[in-house]
Amino acid sequence: MEQAVRTVIFADLTGSTGLFESAGNVAATQIVTRCTHALGRHLACAGGRIVKYLGDGVLVLFDDPVAAVQAASRLQDVLEELAGAELRRAPIGVKTGVALGPIVEHDGDCYGDPVNVAARLSDRAQTGETLIGESVFANLPESLRLACHSLDRISIKGKAEPMRVWRVDFARTAETTLTTLLGFDDLVAGARPVRRVDLERLDQRIELHADDPPLILGRGDGAGFPVEDARVSRRHARLEWTAGQCVLTDFSSNGSWVRLRGNSAPVVLRRDSCTLYGEGEIGLGAAPDDFTAPTLSFRVIDEG
Repeated sequence: MEQAVRTVIFADLTGSTGLFESAGNVAATQIVTRCTHALGRHLACAGGRIVKYLGDGVLVLFDDPVAAVQAASRLQDVLEELAGAELRRAPIGVKTGVALGPIVEHDGDCYGDPVNVAARLSDRAQTGETLIGESVFANLPESLRLACHSLDRISIKGKAEPMRVWRVDFARTAETTLTTLLGFDDLVAGARPVRRVDLERLDQRIELHADDPPLILGRGDGAGFPVEDARVSRRHARLEWTAGQCVLTDFSSNGSWVRLRGNSAPVVLRRDSCTLYGEGEIGLGAAPDDFTAPTLSFRVIDEG
């Protein structure tokens, strides 16, 4: 068996016990399954590979630790976008652990210290929190390190010594560290981080920058990026920048799909959201294997 360095995400739902009490076993099982699979689709769309679902959790591997942390930081938002009447009675949250290191993949599962650490970090996290280990933190760019709050050293079950842990806190950073992120030299020179997504279809092209309002993809004059096809809803999907990430949300009757460059399997969205990362395609209103599907190409540029 061969080892490979991977970033491991372990995401675990919170509040499911109260949901089973308020909604009953059948309805609660359906809701929990819908929530975990929404988290899995979001992480897969951001470049992760789902290893397995574990009741009310999901285990995912990433090659890129930066993409992993950015995707993990939005998991609570993914659940909030799913919130319905049942979840208002017994709110469901998510707590997440992220670790980096050598693992072994075997027979559809993965093993190694990073897997155990990610699970233990998830255990120690509070609802809505993402905790990362030192190896993950060391691989983040300075702009994302500023979005992390050190918890110093905490004891982790199975580790002989306390380990250094950080909490990812993009909300705090957006509110309090904007001038720090820009830096004095950048303010003087007028330089700004480049963060945008480029969309193209046939002869149409548009850029959506991080400070632009959300862009509606759909049919008719009311859409910011019109796609004239009977299978496309008038308000088919929304593309927006939120918490430093580019997010696509489907509102349509026929669904949407996203295929990242280098990934053969697309992520299918039906009233769900996912994070766009790198380059790829967005299909509207038709199945991924339908060559007539209205398709847009996208390229996410994030030099923040």
